[in-house]
Amino acid sequence: MSLPRARLGVNIDHVATVRNARGGIHPLIGRAAMAAEWGGADGITMHLREDRRHILDPDLLAVREATDLPINLEMAATEEMLDIARHFKPRAACIVPEKREERTTEGGLDAVGAHNQLAPIVAQLRDEKIRVSLFIEPSSEQVKAAQDLGARVVEFHTGRYCDLVAQGEDAEAQVELGRLKAAAVAGTACGLEVHMGHGITFETVGEIAAIPEVRELNIGHFLVGEALFVGLEAAVRRMKELIDAARETPA
Repeated sequence: MSLPRARLGVNIDHVATVRNARGGIHPLIGRAAMAAEWGGADGITMHLREDRRHILDPDLLAVREATDLPINLEMAATEEMLDIARHFKPRAACIVPEKREERTTEGGLDAVGAHNQLAPIVAQLRDEKIRVSLFIEPSSEQVKAAQDLGARVVEFHTGRYCDLVAQGEDAEAQVELGRLKAAAVAGTACGLEVHMGHGITFETVGEIAAIPEVRELNIGHFLVGEALFVGLEAAVRRMKELIDAARETPA
């Protein structure tokens, strides 16, 4: 018996990274969003970082003008980002941890320890009718904190699992996959929609997509890298095929 379809959100941050490496306007961020849509993406994800290392403020409108796909704005829990989200009104906002010195997001948000900082941000986003997601580690404590904060969605950090698979650490990878599965069950039991993302590749997407509770995967860096060889539209289409296949033959 097949599982309900899982959506694919395509993160186009690193198209902007390539553009910013030289300056100017190419590659066009709107064209990247269009290619992702043509490949079957269900949404576009962009992380507007405080240091603007890839996505820039004008990119938000450029993507909105290029595609009708819903936009998921990844953002730090700051007043600046809250103001931008309230003005831009994306379909969804995913609150993520952010440190200036990191190359990429290195782990999940501490929704337990950061409750007092997160609570007013979540509340104001909800007041704007923006679906709020928290990017967290796969643990029952973080799930409960997300529920208490009023988030509608939890997105579990899959980076550790994907790294272990890439390193050939099969036993440890299975343990981490078990954590993801347990957290997905806990999230659904709390009435939260379950998403997953970070570090997902063609090799790792099958096991993650086959988790019954998963409703959406957000994938970016790998797809942009693969696009150098086959094009973004083709890379997205292949990822969609693998997700759909995993939902037809769940583990």
